[in-house]
Amino acid sequence: MHRVERTMGALAAHNHRRPVIALVCALVLSVVGLLSARHLALNANLVDLLPQSFQSVQAIHTLEQRFGAQGWVVVVGEDGDPAQLQRFAEDLAPKLEALPGIRYVEITRPSSFFRSHALYFLSPEDLKEVEHRIDARLTWEKARANPLFVPLDDDPAPSLDFSDLEKKYGGNAVTRLSSHPSDYYLDPSARRVVVLAKPEVSSADLTFSTKIVEEVQGVLRQQDLSKYGPGFRTAITGSFQKKMDQQAQITRDVAVSSTVATVLVLLYLFLHFRGALAVGLVLAPVGAGLAWTYGLVAVAYGRVNLLTAFLGAILGGLGVEHGIHLLGRYLALRGEGRSSEGATRESFTHTGGAALVSALVAALTFFVLGTSQLTAFREFGVIAGVGMLVLVLAYVVVLPALLGLVSRWGWNPRPSSTETTEAPLGRVITHRRGLLTAVSALVVVGLLTQLPRVRFDYDISSLQDQRLDSFVLDRAVNQLIGYSQVPLVVLTHSREEEAAVVRELQERKRQRGESSTVDFVAALASLVPERQQEKQAILQDIGRLLEDVPEGRLTPEQRGRLEELRRQVRAKPFTEADLPSSVRQQFQGRGGPGTGFVLVYPSADQSNGQAMRRLAKEVRGVALPDGRTAVVAGEAMVQADIFDTVSREAPYILLGSTLMVLLAMWVTLGGLRSALLCLMPTVVSLFAVLGLMPLLRMEFNYLNILVIPVLIGTTVDAGVHLITRLASPGSDFVRVYSETGKAICGGLLTSAVGFGALLLADHPGLNSIGALANVGFGMNLLIMLVTFPALLLVLSERKRRHRAVPPRLRGEHLMGRGQGPHRPTPFH
Repeated sequence: MHRVERTMGALAAHNHRRPVIALVCALVLSVVGLLSARHLALNANLVDLLPQSFQSVQAIHTLEQRFGAQGWVVVVGEDGDPAQLQRFAEDLAPKLEALPGIRYVEITRPSSFFRSHALYFLSPEDLKEVEHRIDARLTWEKARANPLFVPLDDDPAPSLDFSDLEKKYGGNAVTRLSSHPSDYYLDPSARRVVVLAKPEVSSADLTFSTKIVEEVQGVLRQQDLSKYGPGFRTAITGSFQKKMDQQAQITRDVAVSSTVATVLVLLYLFLHFRGALAVGLVLAPVGAGLAWTYGLVAVAYGRVNLLTAFLGAILGGLGVEHGIHLLGRYLALRGEGRSSEGATRESFTHTGGAALVSALVAALTFFVLGTSQLTAFREFGVIAGVGMLVLVLAYVVVLPALLGLVSRWGWNPRPSSTETTEAPLGRVITHRRGLLTAVSALVVVGLLTQLPRVRFDYDISSLQDQRLDSFVLDRAVNQLIGYSQVPLVVLTHSREEEAAVVRELQERKRQRGESSTVDFVAALASLVPERQQEKQAILQDIGRLLEDVPEGRLTPEQRGRLEELRRQVRAKPFTEADLPSSVRQQFQGRGGPGTGFVLVYPSADQSNGQAMRRLAKEVRGVALPDGRTAVVAGEAMVQADIFDTVSREAPYILLGSTLMVLLAMWVTLGGLRSALLCLMPTVVSLFAVLGLMPLLRMEFNYLNILVIPVLIGTTVDAGVHLITRLASPGSDFVRVYSETGKAICGGLLTSAVGFGALLLADHPGLNSIGALANVGFGMNLLIMLVTFPALLLVLSERKRRHRAVPPRLRGEHLMGRGQGPHRPTPFH
């Protein structure tokens, strides 16, 4: 480690002597990096959060190739009466179908067709039971209509209650598809109608999504909406609009958060150093390091994801921390009379060595996060880890060169910037070290009692903002339709496989009862019942019985039901070709026949992570006739895999991060005791944060869980800097505390600013990352400025007393017969 420190000091001194060469090299690399990064695009697609090796991801791609797009472009017409809403849907449908990217448009339900043919979906045995009940009731009614009939008992009328049969068939596809009274996707009470347009390409293709939504908007702009009512208006939702809105929201969040973070860092640096030049000296290496880092990102990945899009603000805050320590130490050495080159060499030898240790530790922590199977976490870890090392390199190259350049131009730091003002808190800690240590221990123990109350939020809103207008309207559309717009798709290759999947999933649904997460299952063949000729003969017999029903004795409601039943028994057998086009086209792939797809409509809320995990377990593992396992495709499966991955990996990442930090510090600091001592503030602050979370009503989610390993890697450097300075020969606690404490405070505050910028994000998951990270940085700052220094003083005093008492007298000393306490002296 000493050799590394000397090398850093020598390299910094070399760049100080030859600033032009170093700055030209840095500038060229920065220009190359910026040119490479200019084409970086944001990818917020949920499917791309998992690697391509996951079956759920491969199934999605196979589904897109065979089936086409999942989801719809949904046009909603609002504030019209039913006739106007229906006319709007009829006028709009052919215009949308004329668009080149639209496969078909759906405006009507298959309700009427399936209601009229509903009896064909009963078994012949159940139809016989219907006939028997009607016949028994007619016989009973006719007997009592005979004036010569004398009842010998008071037997009740044979029941015509068919609720048992309705319950038996209530969960099947036909019942669900025929349950709505309207033939249009229309809600008279909400004054709303829905038009469903099925695009050719998946919504994962953002370029196509943008193009097709803009074309639909163009069609709507050409419509004369006034003819549908004075307040008539339209809106667009569905998978395609939701992806676009989410992408736009995150892009806007990146711009706003990064700008605010930059302004706050500039403001703090100016207040910290009280000079514009010092601000430039700190920020120039950060700018160069970020340009180099994002150039590497462009080469390695070509795009940023939901998390890495914000790494510029986060790395910028973490990088500024190095600058505060390095430049602060440089200015202090200049105030002691050192030359510019000498102060540069000394700063980068010791403070730079501590910065390197902290950067290595943080990088290793991030690299542990980079082992995650979750793409967002893995890329975040790799980019952040590389970025931390690149930022240290940028400081070694750029900052000494800038210092050498400005010193040649005659710049000398103002006395106000080189003087270290004694911090009053340092004296307080010196005199009240025991009390502060005891109080801090009690507070931490109290917070530890809250650990059992820490909770994990399984709501998908951490990955998708359910508050966006398109998401809110989409839920209203689902409610209007009566079932999910985006079913899961089981991929099969034959009618036999389709039938096996439908039977198995229906049986699983029956066994689970109310706990089932499946609404209904449908395949094209399952919508055409078997033994129709046999059933038609029974229906004809029922029809003859219904002709004898005495309508005069029925209520209006009963007469309506009778007429509906007569229409149903007159229905003819049908084939797949007779099914409504709105049904057939949902099972048709790209240019292929309507085979190979079983649609599974979930009953659970797809924003509920736990429900999606139960759904995945319920529908996966269906055995096909040849012994293979059926493949289930859909975003719900991807969501379930994301949730399972995070739940499975979180403990290992946390443990791995802690062990890697400890190992790295042990190696670089040269001793386990020093490593444990430096790590202690981070560990204590993390436990304190966990205890605070229930009190602050904060919960973990699928995004902010990564804050824990990040805090481990990014807060440990404060302990390294403080202990390194206190261990220097001749160090005075109050002076070191005043100088290093100020730098620690500035470093943690600028790090907090990088994450704190996420508090301005509208996206709830990103917002929760900022909130949890800032609680962590705040707690670590409190422990680093109060608890840890007080504990160090207590430990140092005990060590001095231990050494001052001869071994033969040490037992007496511990019993209170030794000398009194010593005044604190420098750490060694």
